[in-house]
Amino acid sequence: MSYSAKVYMEQGGEKLVNGGEISVVGGKITKAGTQASHIADVAVTATLTGVDTGTDMTAAQAATIVTDLNAAKTAINAILKALEDVGILKSS
Repeated sequence: MSYSAKVYMEQGGEKLVNGGEISVVGGKITKAGTQASHIADVAVTATLTGVDTGTDMTAAQAATIVTDLNAAKTAINAILKALEDVGILKSS
């Protein structure tokens, strides 16, 4: 019977191979001792207040765009939060 480790250092020591899960508890992930910089949350600043939609776009179409931008903002901010929670990004 033989045993193959799921986590091992390749010959020469330049690459660590992990065949399982990495759990960072109370720590952070760094490269050469430096954690990735914080990325500010995405903000949607466009509104329809006082906008003349003219003949090119209806108010309903413009409202749909704002809804889509807000959905994108929510998704991107969730990704950023997940990266912060696991220590890949600084939280601020």
